[in-house]
Amino acid sequence: MEKLIVITGASDGIGAAAARQLRQDGHRVVIVGRSPEKTRVVARGLGAESFTADFSRLDEVRQLAAALASTYGRIDVLANNAGGIFGDRAKTVDGFEKTFQINHLAPFLLTNLLLDTLIASTATVIQTSSVGARLFGKLDLDDLNQDRNFSANLAYGNAKLENILFTKELHRRYHAQGISSAAFHPGVVATSFASDSSSFMSRVYGSRLGRLVMTTPEKGARQLVWLAETEPGVAWESGVYYEKQKPARRMNPQASDAELARRLWDRSAELVGLATA
Repeated sequence: MEKLIVITGASDGIGAAAARQLRQDGHRVVIVGRSPEKTRVVARGLGAESFTADFSRLDEVRQLAAALASTYGRIDVLANNAGGIFGDRAKTVDGFEKTFQINHLAPFLLTNLLLDTLIASTATVIQTSSVGARLFGKLDLDDLNQDRNFSANLAYGNAKLENILFTKELHRRYHAQGISSAAFHPGVVATSFASDSSSFMSRVYGSRLGRLVMTTPEKGARQLVWLAETEPGVAWESGVYYEKQKPARRMNPQASDAELARRLWDRSAELVGLATA
């Protein structure tokens, strides 16, 4: 059955690879990217529709949500794939630490603004998370902007942990209304990831040796494609974080904290100006 699948961060890397596979499988794919030129090139090559939005600007996220809602009466899958790790503690025009906004606040806002469409579509919402949540995440709700304690790795680990907590809380709040949600780790993929970062990961991803042991974007995209194409409740369970198409065996202990997930949702809603009820 053909699905309407929206993928953010789809102008490069695993987002573009997933879009190619999903188009090949006969689905209608909507490409969302930050770069107008790169996004157009990928979309044109696939015969897909496209939108551009810079997730470091929440006004562009709101414009994107409005455009998607007005263009499509149905969205079967929303893949919140855009993200990355960044070099310094720069704040966006909205006043938030860049890694926190791009990886968490922006997809949180986009998903919430599309809730009516997603619920009506009994949609699947997918978060591209990372094993970085376990390796680096140590979330402090009183310091989401990391004003007191910043490192590129901590900011990234917290953002990927927030992706998992968002997935679990989205399931708790809206699964009964038809939404299914999942997060996944794509593996260590040879892309331009971390190229703008001061993290040691920029050296790993940029080294010849590092890239020899990394997987390809096509292989990294397989879990996204699997989650998008298969039936929740049959192939996979909603509200779960996956590694290698199986529920992760090891996780950051905070990822299982239901109260933390609830409080993060409410705090995130306050920060982007949404009702918390």
